[in-house]
Amino acid sequence: MGLDLRFPIGLLLAIVGLVLSCYGALTDASLYQRSLGINVNLYWGFVLLITGSILLIAARRAARSPK
Repeated sequence: MGLDLRFPIGLLLAIVGLVLSCYGALTDASLYQRSLGINVNLYWGFVLLITGSILLIAARRAARSPK
């Protein structure tokens, strides 16, 4: 099989994580009063961005390795 799902899923997670972390960084702090002042969007954006990056790196390493 030539389809490696790590690349599209990693790309999707990285893009959503980037958008979410930018939104969390640029929004007003009063928005997060309901979540005890924790900027949930910023933190989960970083989590998604890191997870997507790991998947992209794994897909790239698998594509370069000889079969």
